[in-house]
Amino acid sequence: MMKRTSEYLEYVMEKLNPLGQIKSRAMFGGYGIFHEGVMFALIADDNLYFKVNESNRDDYRKAGSQPFPHGMSYWEVPYEVLEDNSELPIWAESSIAIAHDLARKKRR
Repeated sequence: MMKRTSEYLEYVMEKLNPLGQIKSRAMFGGYGIFHEGVMFALIADDNLYFKVNESNRDDYRKAGSQPFPHGMSYWEVPYEVLEDNSELPIWAESSIAIAHDLARKKRR
């Protein structure tokens, strides 16, 4: 079972706040992170994971990141990225775009 730590959630939400329209919801023992109603990230066991696809997966690999252990297309955000206020929005915006693109394709 994944633990939920509200302090870590608050920390992450504060870091993502500049992106606007970011909400969280408790899910499956962790948290889903949403942009305009579309999930682009999740928190599990005090780790932040962003949505990935072929366009950004290599960035995560090169940074030594690992995929979310329960499948799905999420990879752990490297600590260095999470702590870098100029780099984090770039990685987050990429994942937001991927999530919105997938949501549009599903609606079609």
